[in-house]
Amino acid sequence: MTDVAAPVPSRVVLNQGDIDRALTRIAHEILEANKGSRDLVLLGIPRRGYPLAVRLANKIAAADPSVDAAAIVGQLDVTMFRDDLSHQPARPPYPTKLPKSGIDNKVVVLIDDVLYSGRTIRAALDAIVDLGRPRIVRLAVLVDRGHRELPIRADHVGKNLPTASSEKVRVHLEELDTVDGAPVNEVVIEAGA
Repeated sequence: MTDVAAPVPSRVVLNQGDIDRALTRIAHEILEANKGSRDLVLLGIPRRGYPLAVRLANKIAAADPSVDAAAIVGQLDVTMFRDDLSHQPARPPYPTKLPKSGIDNKVVVLIDDVLYSGRTIRAALDAIVDLGRPRIVRLAVLVDRGHRELPIRADHVGKNLPTASSEKVRVHLEELDTVDGAPVNEVVIEAGA
């Protein structure tokens, strides 16, 4: 007889509509904080930060028709800047793609799916230093779950979601994820072991 592990219980805390409303609000907050779209660059952190950055760029362009969404969005890989490479399984780096306008003297908004310890964002700040000198760097996340190990705070948060350290927060985005073969947009909490 083979022991089969019981499935990890999970609960959906944000559905597709919740995610869309949170991103709409964040897009308007970004425009308000920046006093418009001038000099704005959105840098998504792979994997799930980049599709969120694309969605935010489209929402900003819908609110401000002078914005070309594709021209303000980029991808910032932080893999080689992480301080925990020896503690985590190796993953291949993703390409860093900056907008043609670059990041020098721009208002850069880093986009990630979940803010937890702050280590990914610290790595992103180190990566940015290698690429240029923005005027301001801000942070937007879909979920802030607390448990910071570094003094990092998001400027724009879709949902503050207090969790236990043993729990996992999973963001599923239709650009990357399917459930039973269908694209899915949701945030779930899985109980810890």
